[in-house]
Amino acid sequence: MIKRRKSKEITIGNVKIGNNNPISVQSMCNTDTRNIEQTIRQIKELSDAGCELVRLAVLNKDAAESIKELVKLSPAPLIADIHFDYRLAIQCINNGISALRLNPGNIGKRENIEKVVSLAKQQQIPIRIGVNAGSLEKELIEQDIPLAEKMAQSAMKHIKILEDLDFDLIKISLKSSDVLTTIEAYRLMASIVEYPLHLGVTEAGTLKNGLIKSSVGLGTLLADGIGDTIRVSLTENPIEEVSAGFEILKSLKLRTRGVNFVSCPTCGRTQIDLINLAKKVEDRFKNLDKNITIATMGCAVNGPGEARHADFGIAGGIGEGYVFKKGEIIARVPEDQLLDELEKVILKSYE
Repeated sequence: MIKRRKSKEITIGNVKIGNNNPISVQSMCNTDTRNIEQTIRQIKELSDAGCELVRLAVLNKDAAESIKELVKLSPAPLIADIHFDYRLAIQCINNGISALRLNPGNIGKRENIEKVVSLAKQQQIPIRIGVNAGSLEKELIEQDIPLAEKMAQSAMKHIKILEDLDFDLIKISLKSSDVLTTIEAYRLMASIVEYPLHLGVTEAGTLKNGLIKSSVGLGTLLADGIGDTIRVSLTENPIEEVSAGFEILKSLKLRTRGVNFVSCPTCGRTQIDLINLAKKVEDRFKNLDKNITIATMGCAVNGPGEARHADFGIAGGIGEGYVFKKGEIIARVPEDQLLDELEKVILKSYE
């Protein structure tokens, strides 16, 4: 059992973050926020996939104005991603946004920061301070210290601005495209503040490379008990980010949403198209909201026994296969009927 780091609780919409609440999974729309129809369609797709917080890019006044309608239609709390223009932050708060991603030190004049923070405090709108390794302040870049320390110092500068204004609804991220720098930065920040941390490896890459980097980076920190909400950043359909996020959390037993899929690697004993069969099993049951393990095994001789820990499973033979439950074989059917028979067994178990 992983002992999680103590952190302050904040609330974004109906999602509680920190203070040992479930680690939430979030993503970001890649649509033009001004296009309400397209954006709400993607928000709903993300929500259906399990996404609990959705971030939107707010580049101008028209995008900020769209927030009003999107908030009304969205099934998930929305976070406005804003850079530099304090007026957009104010407009988004007035239009019902649930949280901001905003670095107060980038806004400019103190009076403008105060306007945003005062309204956020009044409306109980949390602010995420998001530090990226590639966009640090010039004076920090020039310092001869490790990059992770520069990132932590940058975050602390922004935190102090908010704390000086008596604002503490704060969430922090410190992202780098380098996995080790990301891990070091979060560990450092976790040791000096109790604010909740949003984990991510930025610019992680396309699906395969991005999943590997994110799994190593986020998995290491989560195993240390660090992290209150996560985003797996991928150059891919954002729905893949949500799926990956839950898989990382499930692998560490930090969340139990949906099916846990296991399958054996292929070997010379395999007499069935195991690779495609395992993919079909995942596709068939990906939306089954049951905390169960389903196994796809290639060998009818050893498969059921090796996957005895699974709640349900199938094991292949020559042109046929076996459906098993808790290691006990309960049906023998032709290969092309395996999926349908497995589904029948699972559904019957929950009647």
